[in-house]
Amino acid sequence: MKITTQEQRDGQMRATVIGGAQGFVGGLAVAGPASYLLNKRWAYYRSLPPSLKALGIIIVVVPSFVISAERAGLRYEREQWQVPWTGVGKTELDSVAARQQAKWESMAWGERIKDVAARHQYGLIGGGWAASMVVQARMWAQGLTIGVMIAAGALTHAHRAKAQEEGAVRHLEADHSWRDIVAEEERLKAEGK
Repeated sequence: MKITTQEQRDGQMRATVIGGAQGFVGGLAVAGPASYLLNKRWAYYRSLPPSLKALGIIIVVVPSFVISAERAGLRYEREQWQVPWTGVGKTELDSVAARQQAKWESMAWGERIKDVAARHQYGLIGGGWAASMVVQARMWAQGLTIGVMIAAGALTHAHRAKAQEEGAVRHLEADHSWRDIVAEEERLKAEGK
């Protein structure tokens, strides 16, 4: 979307700042009490220097702030892009969304899990790694980290193999929705005459 007016730029900035503030407060609401509880209940955590404790809070708060701000800005752009659309463009967007929803509903649970894992593989890898850091035994943590990496590699390989079987890699597919839009406009123009 191309933001053209000052009002739209201000609106996006406002949405981004509000989203960032919500992410900051949400991250602080999780990290602060977690640090407090760890300090009360775990002697090893109490023995850590304050700088490491602060780093733990920062590692939660800053990504939460940045991700929430980015998502809020993108959500504002999407809303601005879709609101004025009517006619053929809106019809095409609606038909693409309907096809995606129908495809999702026709998937079995196993396929849905694989699809979500393929779309969010890096988040799962990071989450698995973060979960392994909680484990106190180093060997278990290392084993869990290696297991997550092997699973991610297997998922990536399976995803690419499936995409090649279907004839095209999904990330490189061209968007030819413009053809549908042109055909629909020509049909509407012919009906108007």
